[in-house]
Amino acid sequence: MKALVLAGGLGSRLRPFSHTMPKQLIPIANKPVIEHVMDNLRAIGVREVGMIVGNRREELESKLGDGSALGVDITYIQQDEPLGLAHCVLIARDFLADDDFVMYLGDNMLIDGIEEIADEFRTTRPTAQVVVHKVADPRAFGVAEVDENGRVRQLVEKPSEPRSDLAVIGVYFFTPAVHTAVERITPSARGELEITDAIQWLVAEGMDVRARIYSGFWKDTGRVEEVLDCNRELLDRLTATVRGEVDEQSQMVGAVVVEEGARVLRSRIVGPAIIGAGSLVEDSTVGPHTTIGEDCLLRGAGIGYSILLDGASVDNVRGVHGSVIGREASVASAERNRLVVGDHSSIEVPA
Repeated sequence: MKALVLAGGLGSRLRPFSHTMPKQLIPIANKPVIEHVMDNLRAIGVREVGMIVGNRREELESKLGDGSALGVDITYIQQDEPLGLAHCVLIARDFLADDDFVMYLGDNMLIDGIEEIADEFRTTRPTAQVVVHKVADPRAFGVAEVDENGRVRQLVEKPSEPRSDLAVIGVYFFTPAVHTAVERITPSARGELEITDAIQWLVAEGMDVRARIYSGFWKDTGRVEEVLDCNRELLDRLTATVRGEVDEQSQMVGAVVVEEGARVLRSRIVGPAIIGAGSLVEDSTVGPHTTIGEDCLLRGAGIGYSILLDGASVDNVRGVHGSVIGREASVASAERNRLVVGDHSSIEVPA
C-alpha cells in the first residue's frame, strides 16, 4: 500500500505561524505534525509516500528530505493551486499507479494510530473506506450516513440537520477504482474537486464503500487551541528522561524530559513537560503540559500549558499560560505594555 499525504494547505487559521512555516511543521511534543503522520504510516507498513505540496514545498523538502531519516521514501508532487482533495488524487495518478493507497491529511493527528483500521481495509478490501469519528456537533463536518453493516449510504457535507454523528476525518483508504470517480465528478460551488463527491459517486455506482469508526484521540490541528490539545494529550503519555543538566537547586516533579544539551538552573519543572536540546531554563517555573523547543531561553519566567518553538525566549515574565510562542520570538517585561503585533495575531492582556 502507498500513501498520499496532503501538505499543500495554507493554514490560514494558524496565522501568524503559518505566515513563516507550513502548518504541517508546527511542533507537537517537540516533533512536527508531519513526522507524527509519518510514524503512523510507517507503523502500517507504508514505505512509498507521495506528498502533495504547494508554495511551501522548499521548507517541507528541507525538513523531510527524501524521507529516509523517517523510514519512508517521499516523492513530492506539486499542486500549484488548491483545487480540492480529489484534485490531489488526480495529479498523483502516475505515482499511485494501480496500487491501493491511504490518503492522509498532513495536519491531522490520530495519536492512537491507524493499524487496526488499515488491517481491516487490507482484509476486507472494500472499494473505499472512510475513517469517521463521533462528534458532538456534526454540522461543521462531512457526515457519513451508514447502515447496520458499516456500509456508507450517503455522505453529506456540513448538514444543517445531521442524521448521523459520524464526522469524516482526514484518513481515507482507496482501491484504484477511485481514479475513475475523480475523473467523473465536476468542481463544486467553491471551484474544487471534492473527495466527498468522488466517494459519493462510488456509492451511487453501487460500489462497496465502508466507514470505520476511529475511537482514539483525533484532532485537526488547524487552530492554536487544537495544537495545545494535542500537545497535552501526547505529554500525558510521556516517560521521564534527563539527558541534560539539572542543578541541585532545581526540582523535577512528575514526567519531565530534559534533552541533551539543555540546562535547568534554580528552577522548578512540573511535568509532563519537555525541555528541548540546547535550551536554558534559569530561575523559572515551568508548569504541566508545556514543551520548550530547542535553543530557547527562559529566565525569571513562569509558563504553563504552552509551546515555545525553537529559539524563543521569555525573560522575567510570569503568568504565561495557554500560549504558543513562535520561532526566535521574544517575550520580555517592561514598565509599560509595548506590543509589536504581526498580521492575524491574537494578544490577550489582563484587564
